[in-house]
Amino acid sequence: MPQDGHHHGHDHGPGHAHHGHAHSPAPNERGFALGVGLNLGFVVLEVAAGLIAGSVALLADAGHNLSDVLGLVLAWVAVRLTRRRPGGRRTYGWHRGTILAALGNAMLLLVAVGAIVLESMQRLLEPAPVATGFMLWVAAAGILVNGGTALLFARGRAGDINRRGAYLHMLADAGVSAGVVAGALLIQATGWDWVDPALGLVIAGVILAGTWGLLRESVDLAMDAVPAGIQPEAVADWLAAQPGVAEVHDLHIWALSTTETALTAHLVRPGAAMDDGFLAGLCQGLRERFGIGHATLQVEAGDPAHPCALASAEVL
Repeated sequence: MPQDGHHHGHDHGPGHAHHGHAHSPAPNERGFALGVGLNLGFVVLEVAAGLIAGSVALLADAGHNLSDVLGLVLAWVAVRLTRRRPGGRRTYGWHRGTILAALGNAMLLLVAVGAIVLESMQRLLEPAPVATGFMLWVAAAGILVNGGTALLFARGRAGDINRRGAYLHMLADAGVSAGVVAGALLIQATGWDWVDPALGLVIAGVILAGTWGLLRESVDLAMDAVPAGIQPEAVADWLAAQPGVAEVHDLHIWALSTTETALTAHLVRPGAAMDDGFLAGLCQGLRERFGIGHATLQVEAGDPAHPCALASAEVL
């Protein structure tokens, strides 16, 4: 997301590169601390109730919630890593930890899906009686805990996949708990014990559906794909339309973290003098138009006697 920041220029001879930086504020850590505490306590309660009630749906939901607790811990650690200053061999700092946390979160949920499906299938083959009273009230508490935790991450989720993953998981948990409440009422009304493991399979489907998009986007960011919402062709066209720019090549756009985007590009400006004001304006425009806060622009004169080795689109 575009953020107010600062930029600075460095001249490197006849062709010079300019760097622009914009830093996004780190998410509020109190939200992570409260979310982890609430959900970890609820997992303990849900496991105990699931064992007493003999409910695979409650145990499945507890496993789901535990994976979310671990995911929240990963996201929290990633936020703390982003505050470490760049230095030594880590010239970009630790910001990419937020991407790895989002990817790890998605992988944890997929593992949880496998465990839930296995247990649910076993219980479908051999249904067992369920203490629906425990099942009903614990699931109702889950709606409050998970719904309240989701609200902690609602603000700022649009511009941060790490925060959005936490929000979506907590919201899905609240929905799953509502489904368990409905299942407990149905079992009470009909005596159909198979509803409990069937709910476990439904929970697995909900988790898988909510996780797939997060996994795909996390993998894209980890592989340095252009972040969602940014069209590289539009960025290239905008740069090419700037005064004096005859050509744009070696354009790369990637995510530094789940909230920060970087760009490098070569601009050919024949006969143009070094102009820090021009470059500063480009950095501001990239930040405001496209949310790209870390821009490095190399200006070239386009001398045919010294062609740029990176001008070809086939060269990385």
